[in-house]
Amino acid sequence: MKRMCYQCQTEMIIDCKVNVEYDMSGITISQKRKGLFKNFSAKTKASVCPSCGYVAFYIDEYKKFNK
Repeated sequence: MKRMCYQCQTEMIIDCKVNVEYDMSGITISQKRKGLFKNFSAKTKASVCPSCGYVAFYIDEYKKFNK
């Protein structure tokens, strides 16, 4: 999926890894659910604008986050 920068409308570099300093697992987004499998989590990725340096976070499994 092509991502465009919100600041300068340049095509962004996608699929960049996100790591927190001193923690190699990175950032995850979680959602509590009802039932047997109560939680769902997804690894966060980043896209970076090569023109202005704007960074945007996203997840690939966004359709699994529903109410």
